[in-house]
Amino acid sequence: MEDRFDIAVVGLGAMGSAALYQLGLQGAKAVGLDRFAPPHALGSSHGESRITRQAVGEGRDYVPLVLASHRIWRALEAETGETLLTACGALVMGPGSGVTSHHGKPDFVGRSIDAARAFAIPHEILDGREVARRFPQFLNLSGDEKAYYEPGGGYVRPERCIAAQLRRAGELGATIRTGTTVLSILQEPGGVRIETDRGVVLADQVVVSAGAWTAPLLGAPFTDLLAVNRQLLHWYALDDASAYGPESPVFIWMHGSGETDYLYGFPPLPGETQIKVATEQYETSTRAEALDRVVSPEESAAMHRHHVAGRLAGATAQVTQAAACLYTVTPDRGFIIDRHPRMDRVLVVSACSGHGFKHSAGIGEVVADEMVRASGRIDLEPYSLARFG
Repeated sequence: MEDRFDIAVVGLGAMGSAALYQLGLQGAKAVGLDRFAPPHALGSSHGESRITRQAVGEGRDYVPLVLASHRIWRALEAETGETLLTACGALVMGPGSGVTSHHGKPDFVGRSIDAARAFAIPHEILDGREVARRFPQFLNLSGDEKAYYEPGGGYVRPERCIAAQLRRAGELGATIRTGTTVLSILQEPGGVRIETDRGVVLADQVVVSAGAWTAPLLGAPFTDLLAVNRQLLHWYALDDASAYGPESPVFIWMHGSGETDYLYGFPPLPGETQIKVATEQYETSTRAEALDRVVSPEESAAMHRHHVAGRLAGATAQVTQAAACLYTVTPDRGFIIDRHPRMDRVLVVSACSGHGFKHSAGIGEVVADEMVRASGRIDLEPYSLARFG
C-alpha cells in the first residue's frame, strides 16, 4: 500500500518531533516515521534534562533559534499543562587567564558575553569570588575565574518536550508511524519515494532528522561529514544537598585548557538528592547499532575522579544512575540544515553536535516554514553544506 503526504519527517527525536508539530500548526498533511517509539533512550534525546542558554557561545547565528525555542516551549506548556523549561539560571565559567576551548570555540565565556550583549539578553559577569559567594556548591575556586551568568537559562526536559510535540502533532492531524524503519529515500519526478519495512510512503517533500542514522541512510556526502560519538551521563548521590538552593544554576565549567577539561551539570531536580554531570569525548567514533549502552563502574569512577571530586559540594562517588547517548557531530561542530545535494525535495536536519536540543523547537519552526512557505524566516547559509567545500 502506498500513502501520499505533503511532507514526511524521518526521525522523530528532538528535531523531527519539533518539525512535525510545527507542520501540524501550518496545516500540512504530514507523516512522521521512526524506527523506535519516541521518546526513547536509544538515540540523542534522553537523560531527563538538557541545558538551555540563550547567549550561545558557539556563535551568534544560533541565538535566534534558542530564543524561538524558549517561546515555543512556553506556548507548549500553556497548551499541554506540562513543565518543559525550568529557568533556574545558567553559569558558564572558565579560568581567568590562559587558553580554553569548548565545542571547538576559544574563549567560550567571552563569546557568550558578546552574544548576550548583541541580543540584549539579561546577564551578569562574575569572578570566582562572587561565584563562590552566590553558589556555594562550586568548590575550590581560585577567585580569578571568569563567569557568565544568565538568569533566563536553565534546563529543559527532553522526553517531555518530544512527547508533548508528538501529541500535539497528532491532535493537529499529523500521522505518526513508529516502529517503522526507513530503508531508502529516492526522489522521483513530482515527489519522493520512501521505502520502509512496512511499505512505501510517497511525499512531495521529506525532512530527514534521523540523528545518528542519517549518514547510513543517505550516504555521501553525509558519511564524510557526520561522525557519531558515544557520550556518557552520570548521576552521583549527594551526602549533603544544603549547598544546592532553589536558585542553583545549570553549569558549564571549563577548568583547564583542553577540549575535555571541563564538566557540565545540573542542580538536583525537585525532590532528589543526586546530581547529573557529564563531559564529552570526540576521539572515538561509533555507529548507532554498535553503541555500548552500558556505562561501566570504571567509567563513572573516572568521571568523578577527574572532574567532580573537590569541585561539587556533597557529590559522593556513589553512582545512582548512568546512561550512554549519541552525539552526531560535524567537522566544525555546527549544524546542517540544507537540501540534499542530489535531491532538492529532501531537507537534511542534522543539528546535534553536542549543543542541539536547546535549539530544536526553533529549528522545527524554521523547517516547517521552509517546507511549507519557503519564507526565509532566518538565513540558513550558516548551516549549509557549502561551508564544507
